Amino acid sequence: MTVRGRMIAVGTLAVAMLAGCGDLETADGVNGSGDDAGKSVDVGEAREELAKLEVKGRAPKTGFDRDEFGPAWSDVDRNGCDTRNDILKRDLSKETFKDGTDCVILTGTLDDPYSGKTIDFERGQSTSMKVQIDHVVALADAWQKGAQQLSAVERKELANDPLNLLAVDGPLNSQKGAGDAATWLPPRTGYRCAYVARQIDVKVKYTLWVTQAEKEKMESILATCEK
Repeated sequence: MTVRGRMIAVGTLAVAMLAGCGDLETADGVNGSGDDAGKSVDVGEAREELAKLEVKGRAPKTGFDRDEFGPAWSDVDRNGCDTRNDILKRDLSKETFKDGTDCVILTGTLDDPYSGKTIDFERGQSTSMKVQIDHVVALADAWQKGAQQLSAVERKELANDPLNLLAVDGPLNSQKGAGDAATWLPPRTGYRCAYVARQIDVKVKYTLWVTQAEKEKMESILATCEK
């Protein structure tokens, strides 16, 4: 099955979702946002996809700018909601909306895939501190591993692709920064298989490469999924 063959519809978006480890439930039994984390990852398929990725060193970060990936949170699917609200709508539960819309999320509950914590979301100045939208493959990491060669349209797609986006614990997202699998993994060990498999899918889809250290870490995580 191809990467795109694993894509399934979630909520109002046609998005690609991977979840869980091997045939195991996650360690803490909490469903990850945007990813039914209790489901299984096809480890063999993830390994096959990883083998397709070119292994190279990081390119210089010269020229990297968020604007190279288009305006933040564009309405790329033209459904009337920007990408940030689309992902919040997909990943939160018990949502309430701004009067007159089914788009602008005011409150909700996040079952954070990275920590396993339950986080109450409320729109306001503190929102970005508690809940953030993570690029699973960070844009700076993508820039140094092939995205410089993508077209502007492809980079905008990468930045807004639901496959590459998760609502997560804000402090953990800040801690991750532009880290790849070799330098940062979710502290919730039961989610690491899904996280790594998802990174692989993103990198295959957009023809990005991995470093040797990154590939080795991904292989070691996938090996744990079978135990």
